[in-house]
Amino acid sequence: MEFTVSQIAAMLGGEVQGDGSAKIRMLAKIQDAKNGQIAFLSNPKYENYIYTTQASAVIISKDFKPRKTIQAALILVDNPYSSFTVLLEEYHRLVSFQKTGIEEPSFMGNNTSTGKNIYRGAFSYIGNNVKIGDNVKIYPHVYVGDNSVIGNNVILHPNVKLYADTKIGNNCVLHAGAVIGSDGFGFAPQNDGTYKSIPQMGNVIIEDDVVIGANTVIDCATLYGDATIIRQGVKLDNLIQIAHNVEVGKNTVMAAQSGISGSTKVGEQCIIAGQVGIAGHLLIANKTGIGAQAGISKSIKEEGVQIIGYPAFDVKEYFRSYAIFKRLPDLNDRLRELEKKVKGNPVESQSD
Repeated sequence: MEFTVSQIAAMLGGEVQGDGSAKIRMLAKIQDAKNGQIAFLSNPKYENYIYTTQASAVIISKDFKPRKTIQAALILVDNPYSSFTVLLEEYHRLVSFQKTGIEEPSFMGNNTSTGKNIYRGAFSYIGNNVKIGDNVKIYPHVYVGDNSVIGNNVILHPNVKLYADTKIGNNCVLHAGAVIGSDGFGFAPQNDGTYKSIPQMGNVIIEDDVVIGANTVIDCATLYGDATIIRQGVKLDNLIQIAHNVEVGKNTVMAAQSGISGSTKVGEQCIIAGQVGIAGHLLIANKTGIGAQAGISKSIKEEGVQIIGYPAFDVKEYFRSYAIFKRLPDLNDRLRELEKKVKGNPVESQSD
């Protein structure tokens, strides 16, 4: 793929200084870029590279004042970092959606429909009564269960598994090994000490613009007609567990190895760090921030709260408490010495 500097500037809403007809084929770091590549300058400590870079073009701030002559063409924008991110996203989209056609062997069931510009990789399986939109890319060894619906511009990377009745919106990406719609953890204890499996009859709904990381699992809802729901714009990292009947609100992000137990409702624009555990049947308010390895055992009803710890509490209080916790051995020594002085028998302090 090849674009001119002027075409890229138009895409970013930027202004060109220099040769707008220069051809760009790749993106690169400013210190490593070569002819035919584009870079960006955002951090002032990298400024020296803009005078020596071999890049054909550099994205810079409109406020940048050069101290020397710059050989590369410049694209002036409000925010170089954000603009370069947009360019990366567009480049990734173009690369990701290049594949078309049907590889063999692959299988498609009865009464299934597909849109335009489809790619189906070898050994992929698509069940009966499935509806697939335009520009969908289904990589090798993907399984799509009966009655599933997949929107436009969706990528299912290798070994993604969609159980029956799964609904996927537009512009979603599911990375390798993600499993959507598996049984929730439902087992009823019996009098003899065994557990009876409770059938899981619901489905999973994933709205538009969702990204799901590798080997993440989202369980289906328990009852027919109910759904586990991942709302628009949610970004889930690798190795995450979302249990049955959970709802994750719009534009919430969650880092790796976190888990949400059944029937919990997570609000919009929440930030959940790695290895967070959230108990079941809770409500997490909008814009909640949860620090790494926190344990959430009760609902968070106030918006914008920042918490950490196990059990989790306010982040400022946590760090104040932690500062005291680190000093406990020293405080213990001092307390023992004071006790002995009060008893009239002072001795040198000892640590346990």
